[in-house]
Amino acid sequence: MKKLLIATLFYCCAAMVQAQDLITPQQYIDTYKDIAIREMKRAGVPAAITLAQGLLETESGNSDLVKKSNNHFGIKCKANWTGESVTHDDDAAGECFRLYKTAEDSYKDHSDFLKNSQRYSFLFKLDVKDYKGWAYGLKKAGYATNPSYPQILIKHIEQYNLQQYTLIGAGEMEETDAAATDAAATNTDKPADPNLPEVSEKILSVNGSKCIYAGKGTSLLALATRNNVALSKLLAYNELLQDGILAKDQYVYLEKKSKTGATDFYIAGNGESLTDIAQKNGIQLQSLLDYNQMPNSEVVAPGTKLFLKPGMTAVKPVVVPQEKTVAAVPKTHIVQPKEGLYGIAKKYNVTVQQLREWNNLQSDALRIGQELIISK
Repeated sequence: MKKLLIATLFYCCAAMVQAQDLITPQQYIDTYKDIAIREMKRAGVPAAITLAQGLLETESGNSDLVKKSNNHFGIKCKANWTGESVTHDDDAAGECFRLYKTAEDSYKDHSDFLKNSQRYSFLFKLDVKDYKGWAYGLKKAGYATNPSYPQILIKHIEQYNLQQYTLIGAGEMEETDAAATDAAATNTDKPADPNLPEVSEKILSVNGSKCIYAGKGTSLLALATRNNVALSKLLAYNELLQDGILAKDQYVYLEKKSKTGATDFYIAGNGESLTDIAQKNGIQLQSLLDYNQMPNSEVVAPGTKLFLKPGMTAVKPVVVPQEKTVAAVPKTHIVQPKEGLYGIAKKYNVTVQQLREWNNLQSDALRIGQELIISK
């Protein structure tokens, strides 16, 4: 009995030591994100895709293969490999896998493996931000045998907000903004307006609708994922046209807002837009516009009394033309079946060349559901 007790304690201690050696997915991301961004700039593979593949193939940096070979992407030797190798049981016993001196060597070889192979060449014609297209394309090209491979990559990207690293690599987001995105949930700095809550991931209720007061730099995709809300619904609830990063601290609603406000009216503050006022009061923007007989192309002047309920009598609100205060937002078009660039250009009275330039198109090929900027 004593020997059994000692053996049990030994195995428990060994298991605890092994658990302490494991790294978390976020630790893996923090360790290798800079390499993924550099490789994206060098070779064109989206950083989000690279990190998602790394997480999956290495079990977040904990697999036996990565520990003995620095092989982060499960790349096998193949006929053209002349470097060192290790054997590892995968689809079959004792298969040959590439061995690297450093993790960065593995990341570089992964980029080159995709870039220089003819069967993956079509991926580099996709928008670098189209992580879903890349995920399904990798499976189509035969990168992995797991039928759920693209869905797993997409889940990793959305769960851990890996898209922000692609945006950094594309020059559309600063690293400081990405840091703010990750820190938003723990940010306790008070906003300038004492009537606003603290930035946090805490679920609030404004005018009967669930929401979060999220910080500048927060990814809408990450918010949707963390709160189990479809991104398309999150955008609709907040009357947004496209996914992106918050430019300022603001309310983000997790369900549909009310058509009426909790109070009869609201006095516009300095620098507040109609969208700001709608979000702050938990009211649908179109209802706010209707009650005050205002088009969406105008910004309310400070001190204007805005009604939040129908049937109120008011002097026409003082407004400031948008072009003097707010930059115009490009209009977009979602590509429908059988639509081509020529037809879309004709529909919006623009040229095909303008569409190519505004959307950085390398060819005239479009895919159903693709979002195109059709006006500057």
